[in-house]
Amino acid sequence: MFSLTVNSPKPLSLSTPFLPSHPHPLPTITHKPNLTPRPISALIIPPSGQRNQQYSTAAPQQQQLYQPFRPPPSPLPPKFRHLDTNSKLEVLANRLGLWYEYAPLIPSLTSEGFTPSTLEEITGITGVEQNRLVVAAQVRDTLVECGLDEETLSFFESGGAELLYEIRLLSVKQRADAARFMVRNGFDMKQAQDLARAMKDFPRRRIDYGWDKFTGDSPGDCLAFWFFRLAQEHAAAAAEESRVEAMEKALEVVETESARNVLVEVLEGKGVDKDSVIDEQVKVPLVRMKLGEVAESTKVVVLPVCKAEKREFEVEAAPWECGGVGDFGVVEAEKDWRRWVVLPGWQPIAGLERGGVAVSFKSGKLLPWKEKRKYKEEPVLVVADRGRKEVVVDDGFYLVLSGGNGSGDEGLMVEKGLTLKEMGVEKSLGMVLLVVRPPRWEDEEQLIDED
Repeated sequence: MFSLTVNSPKPLSLSTPFLPSHPHPLPTITHKPNLTPRPISALIIPPSGQRNQQYSTAAPQQQQLYQPFRPPPSPLPPKFRHLDTNSKLEVLANRLGLWYEYAPLIPSLTSEGFTPSTLEEITGITGVEQNRLVVAAQVRDTLVECGLDEETLSFFESGGAELLYEIRLLSVKQRADAARFMVRNGFDMKQAQDLARAMKDFPRRRIDYGWDKFTGDSPGDCLAFWFFRLAQEHAAAAAEESRVEAMEKALEVVETESARNVLVEVLEGKGVDKDSVIDEQVKVPLVRMKLGEVAESTKVVVLPVCKAEKREFEVEAAPWECGGVGDFGVVEAEKDWRRWVVLPGWQPIAGLERGGVAVSFKSGKLLPWKEKRKYKEEPVLVVADRGRKEVVVDDGFYLVLSGGNGSGDEGLMVEKGLTLKEMGVEKSLGMVLLVVRPPRWEDEEQLIDED
């Protein structure tokens, strides 16, 4: 007989090469979740100490996400530098201090996550006013750095943020000159806005009549020239009362004697008339447009555009008159036309009511003066007055039909009046009032960061 022996199982054991031993026992978890709810205020605005600790511990673990650029805020005044979030909000809500002192609190709170609408609900300062305060405080800082006199700065102690905001686009020197001029003349916000626009616009008006008699470093002269141009626009529109009013405003703010003499002569009727002004300006009728110049102009001119290679046929067929009608100033032309251009109301073309036309040339090679090589291949617009076809001014320029160069590229060209007279030409397609170059990015004056 066979006997069956049953052995009891032995416990399974593994040798140490496969399972390392633990000399210290694992710690037991005794933490219990905190079920006490946190207040809503703590969820929205945690205390500054916890918030900083939270950000410092979480920053290395979180992926860096894109954040929109925010300019660095102005340094906080010493008395506001160590305030917590609630204290900053209280200062803004109760206007505790001078406006340029608590204005830097706005970008400080924005960097903490507050939006303009949230700040408006808490402090009562609208989003527009927030932006005005921040920008005006930065403008004031530049005035302090450039050494503006204390008497002028004291004017902006209890107010004046709206005035400093309007001169934000000027250079530091222009800001200081404008600030002194505004304080001296007691300007309000609208007047400060006109002054800033006039000072910014003045360098672009070199071709306008009388520009050389005004001084660009004088805020009063810049503003006077602004009103002087406005008066000429009113004169072109036969608004005599508005013209006289604009001239009187110019005389109130003008600072130099040469500019005052021009204003007095024109106001008394001793200045040159419109035709002679145009004749004088066509001697150098070359100007380059600036980016955004049309949008900044108080008056614009809408002209039909013809192609030079279409010869005289398009020039004669283009509409002679167009203008704004109705309450909205809708532009209507006497007949349909496909191509139009809008130009600022520069002096040579400001009074052009009928017969104006713009002819597009592929390059400036056909212009009757020496051009730099880099400008020869540049397209140009030639603005002409078809109502002045007679060749009478020797120093003037006229739009005429080109005789061609044997290559079949016959079209239009610009020629000097004296040359046409020597050739026996008595009539043209129109007198040239202006030659316009396209805007160029590299020619724009870019503001530096502190401006």
